[in-house]
Amino acid sequence: MIHDPPILLLDEPTSGLDSTSALQVMELLSSMAILKFEILVLCERFWKVIYRTKQLLLARTMQALVGGFGLGSVYIKVRNNDGGGGGGVAERLGLFAFSLSFLLSSTVEALPIYLQERRVLMKEASRGAYRVSSYMIANTIVFLPFLFSVAILFSVPVYWLVGLNPSFLAFAFFTFVVWLIVLMASSLVLFLSAVSPDFISGNSLICTVLGAFFLFSGYFIPKECVPKYWIFMYYVSLYRYPLDSLLVNEYWSVRGDCLVYHQQQQQQQHYCLLTGNDVLKSRGLERDTRWLNVGIMVGFFVFYRVLCWIILVRRVSKTTI
Repeated sequence: MIHDPPILLLDEPTSGLDSTSALQVMELLSSMAILKFEILVLCERFWKVIYRTKQLLLARTMQALVGGFGLGSVYIKVRNNDGGGGGGVAERLGLFAFSLSFLLSSTVEALPIYLQERRVLMKEASRGAYRVSSYMIANTIVFLPFLFSVAILFSVPVYWLVGLNPSFLAFAFFTFVVWLIVLMASSLVLFLSAVSPDFISGNSLICTVLGAFFLFSGYFIPKECVPKYWIFMYYVSLYRYPLDSLLVNEYWSVRGDCLVYHQQQQQQQHYCLLTGNDVLKSRGLERDTRWLNVGIMVGFFVFYRVLCWIILVRRVSKTTI
């Protein structure tokens, strides 16, 4: 059996059925055709919105390029495997933390566009022009490749200028994580735009939520030092999982390599003070959790979009315009 074929040929599908069953078959076929048509039309509209909103297109492109080259020039060829500079560990951790903050906050400029689209959605969906689910699916389909291009524009300069893990697989995973970061941020902004009455409230809410997530990412306060009544924020923070993934991606393949050593001048001997494994252990990363974190990040991406869909459905049901 072929699942979800592009063309479906039916020979008297209601033949031999009672009136109730025949009606159900026709309603099912009608809903299948309408859903695909709605998604295609909405995808085309979203592409036109992105293309026509040149400020958004230019802003996201310039932010990715300027951010990538700017961070790369600041951390250019950060030291590694040296004798007295900490092996570049603090610099890399700072780079990853700032990159996360930059990428997650860079999606705020899409808020006014989402708010404008919400008003149009309320009018059109309440009149039965299309379904909210079609709107959400089309939004996801269009923004996946658009945000992937943003991730590439940021990752290429910053990764190779800084001189991170030279493995191509490590670079590919870094780019993939950056893509997931902007996808999570896009879903979060989309969700908050659904609950915010206006731009000022939405912008304040986004800044507050992102600030709280960054505080409980584990970068400022270790998990062991977080009060028990705040520990849930550590687990729901959008910063924690990509930060851990980037650290594991950078140091997992060099767990046995010495990053900082001490040389005794008289004996001409080197003593290792810090290895890649020590760096990971200091962050509580004793296992390779990269793909587990990827699954959690994908879950956040889907979760916030589902929440947005639920809220929009409720808003549409109460709209009488």
